[in-house]
Amino acid sequence: MKPLACGLILVLLLALSACTTTTVDEYRENSTSLILESSERVVVLGRRHYADYETEPDFIDCIGDKLNADHEVSVLPESEFVDQLYPWFEPRTAPLGLKRLAKMLDEPMIAQRFKEQGLRYMIWVDGSTETTDKSGSVSCAIGPGGGGCFGFATWEKTGTYEAIIWDLQTLKESGRVKVEAQGSSYMVAIILPIPIIAQVQDQACDGIGLQLRSFFSGNTAGETS
Repeated sequence: MKPLACGLILVLLLALSACTTTTVDEYRENSTSLILESSERVVVLGRRHYADYETEPDFIDCIGDKLNADHEVSVLPESEFVDQLYPWFEPRTAPLGLKRLAKMLDEPMIAQRFKEQGLRYMIWVDGSTETTDKSGSVSCAIGPGGGGCFGFATWEKTGTYEAIIWDLQTLKESGRVKVEAQGSSYMVAIILPIPIIAQVQDQACDGIGLQLRSFFSGNTAGETS
């Protein structure tokens, strides 16, 4: 029982230390909040132009949920927007800059679809969460007397993301938010493997989503008079 008791104590200590640190920076074009009328919406899109990584779709959905948490910012789901604007916002054709977007909006069909969706702001999110360091190992075996896993492993994860807000009315950049979240995760195995996971991506979503929400005001979507 002593090894098991020691293992439980170790797990408890690691659980208390498996935390995530988050740093958020922002830039605003103007000190005033961005006005969003009740009929206007925001769309959050992930950059997926690179071969070595893509901005995770579930992370984009998480940011949308944070923006719309209090029903003050109406968010058009990314998948719905991409379907409505197919094929102009596929990874190979989506605009990387405002000049390219301005040329796209010169096309009446594209401009009409933007208008039908009530879009006022587009938020591009670029980045990913990656494992940066691993150490230790866990091994499992089965024998005549039973089986189990033994060992200890740890790994570091870093999530780095940047969101850029485009004003579709003025075709100018309204602001940026950058977040970096870092955390250590552990796997302790004393007969049974017990993972202790640092919620790096969740913390990055909280940081960038709440900061983006602070940019907006004036939307009364979801309210009744």
